[in-house]
Amino acid sequence: MAGESLSMRLDPTAEGRIGSWIDGYRPLPGIPDEFIGRDGAPSAHWERFINALASFEPDEVKQRFAAADRRIREMGISYRAYGDVQERPWPLSRLPLLISESDWRDISAGIEQRARLHEAILADLYGQARLVEEGALPAAAVAGSPEFLRSLCGVTPPGGRWLHLYAADIGRGPDGRWWVLGDRAQAPSGSGYALENRLVTSRAFPALYQQLKVERLAPFFRAFRDGLSHSAERADPRICLLTPGPFSETYFEQAYLARYLGFLLVEGGDLVVADRRVHVRTIAGLKRADVVLRRIDGDWCDPLELNARSRIGVPGFIEAIREGSVAVGNMPGTGLVESRAMLSFMPALARRLLDEDLRLPNIATWWCGQPAARAHVLESLDHLAISGAFTDSVPGFADATLVGADLDEKARARLRARIAARGVDYVGQEVVRLSTTPVWNDGVLSPRPFVLRIFAAATPDGWRIMPGGFCRVSNELDARAVSMAEGVQSADVWVLSDKPVEMTTLLPTDDNVKVVRLLGNLPSRAADNLFWFGRYLERAEATLRLVRGLFNRAIDADALLSSARAPIGRLRGLLTAWGATDEDDAASAPADVAMVALQSTENYGSVLELVRDVRRSASAIRERLSQDVWRFLARFESCIEEAFPAHASEPQLMERIEDALSIIAGLSGLIAENFNRVAGWNFLDMGRRIERGVIACRFARHFADNDATAENLDMLLDLIDSQITYRSRYIVGVSLAPVLDMAILDPFNPRSVGFQAVTIDNHLSSLPTLREDGMLEAPRQLSIKLRAALETEAAGRLDATAILAYEQQVIGLGEAIASRYFLQGSNIPRTEKMTGLA
Repeated sequence: MAGESLSMRLDPTAEGRIGSWIDGYRPLPGIPDEFIGRDGAPSAHWERFINALASFEPDEVKQRFAAADRRIREMGISYRAYGDVQERPWPLSRLPLLISESDWRDISAGIEQRARLHEAILADLYGQARLVEEGALPAAAVAGSPEFLRSLCGVTPPGGRWLHLYAADIGRGPDGRWWVLGDRAQAPSGSGYALENRLVTSRAFPALYQQLKVERLAPFFRAFRDGLSHSAERADPRICLLTPGPFSETYFEQAYLARYLGFLLVEGGDLVVADRRVHVRTIAGLKRADVVLRRIDGDWCDPLELNARSRIGVPGFIEAIREGSVAVGNMPGTGLVESRAMLSFMPALARRLLDEDLRLPNIATWWCGQPAARAHVLESLDHLAISGAFTDSVPGFADATLVGADLDEKARARLRARIAARGVDYVGQEVVRLSTTPVWNDGVLSPRPFVLRIFAAATPDGWRIMPGGFCRVSNELDARAVSMAEGVQSADVWVLSDKPVEMTTLLPTDDNVKVVRLLGNLPSRAADNLFWFGRYLERAEATLRLVRGLFNRAIDADALLSSARAPIGRLRGLLTAWGATDEDDAASAPADVAMVALQSTENYGSVLELVRDVRRSASAIRERLSQDVWRFLARFESCIEEAFPAHASEPQLMERIEDALSIIAGLSGLIAENFNRVAGWNFLDMGRRIERGVIACRFARHFADNDATAENLDMLLDLIDSQITYRSRYIVGVSLAPVLDMAILDPFNPRSVGFQAVTIDNHLSSLPTLREDGMLEAPRQLSIKLRAALETEAAGRLDATAILAYEQQVIGLGEAIASRYFLQGSNIPRTEKMTGLA
């Protein structure tokens, strides 16, 4: 038994604990397993790991696993399966995949060779095309792929490389060797998730990580970044990561990589081609982009020369590439070598182009565009898997792969007819049953199939292989392919060294780094999302204050019986006007109104929906927010989303509201103390100030009209959090003019409209201008007018009409800021000041 073999060679004090973990662990018949070798004995490196893990008490192991889950939740580590609208929490396996040093030598050598081979193939096919001319590759195997982009033929890649990042999916074959299941050259994903897996797992078990001498990932990413920088014309290049946007399946990874590597995260709308160069639209005008790390498919890069339906590409992008003014990793068109049709030619191409045999063989593949291969596939259909030669699904079927033996007679006949009629669209491959690795299921180890993606980065000194990878583990025993969908986990990959591993970081190793304090490269899209992050956050806080005010007044029985002119009626009216509740809720008990205003998913103005708006805005600027900010956002959403106890009492509801307000206060303090005072801070804070100014006006109009009662004025002071200041200034009770002064005019009160006007004007004065004539831009003109009007206003002259006019001025100022700085509507193609060398 596997368990008996393992127990005899482990620490006797941990024997019982380990026995409970591995009792019943059985590799699948005929399937290689990473834990148990073909001789039935456990591998040495897994023995070391299990023995080290057994040194922890069971409760401590659970606590460490829970800490990893908590970090994933708090940091917002997520992904989208295809077709998902909502993000899913990242499913991290409890145990890493372990790879011995000897195995790693074979894998890394094979991946390095394959990267060189694909670079040579792409250089030929988009260059002189001798492989096709001399018959080494059929023309149909190239031209039949939608990833073959004729616009790139004859183009010399800026920087000299077609591939900057290559990846291969591998698995262990029945003979124990590693086999390539597929190539990834379009825009390989997963490296960022591999890094995040490492950070979470190594923090859960830092001593274990150190003890097993796990190879570090930082040197790979440093080499990758250096390779991209080396491909640029300028010594200090601006590198952009081009993303499809927040609804991309792997947007979290893209934002995480941009932050980790120091790249500018941009969408297609953030880029513009001018003078045959690619520029980033920033709040300071156009800034040249030297390198673009592409994460959108090649055909969608340029709607002018490629797919005209693309709304995520950059018009003129291909022309800039031809001009040699922008290096791209990977070049559009590199997805050509991902096609399954190409797999069948790889052994021969390796011998032809490299004069080498493949170190890592492919799974056996027959492209049906060749008569002999087609005949073999049709003859052996019951023993093969059929896939699309150039597509993700089998042409004519909805499935990604069909196994001949699993089809009924009618489906088999239809498949045969389609292959016979148009064989170029199909490949036959041997049926792959993936090797297995141990996973942790409720304290028991079980074997599960996995796919391992290994990455190679192009550097000036050759290809650098990531000592680890992106591992996907299926929950199903019979898994023939594994993608990040339901029932799939990802595991950290530990390449174990026989010698101590050097600690490394991404920090530069020399002292010749230019000191920079201010950056003018904030993309307009990022400014937009920071602005609305601030607005939604302020709106959520104001709604919570309304609900708290409702509760505080509901305690008073007389208030419940008073008219709509009293505070409680006006609070209900505002909650309805703001979309937090419905009119039908107006007669409900305060506790019921509060629960709707807090947790409704149908009312756009509920606190829960506003929290989700905050997170959506934050998701679009992930690379600009710290991990602490994400922790607060996760706590905020959990606090509001968590179900209330049945028949929750007013004190329980009030406690939840106070907790949420405390979280906002903590987040505001974090932002105030930790955000660098550059352009991003300006827009985030201006968003809060615009919203706070509008809200202060609305509060004043509802609670401080000419016949306002003392109760209404007292409510207004509560809502603008100014009770203590008012009581310290005025010995007498609340009076209309002093309360209005504090809410609207007081430049020293952080909650007044006047304070917001001064702060916004200061922000705008520090932002770059596009005008060269010295004249003020529209937002600054409006902010100066508003500030001056409020500074010269008298509280005694304020009435509902005047306050409404100020409210509209604040709204107009917000619209002017959006029109000047953000990409929206008709201002997207506007002429901008050129700062191409900045």
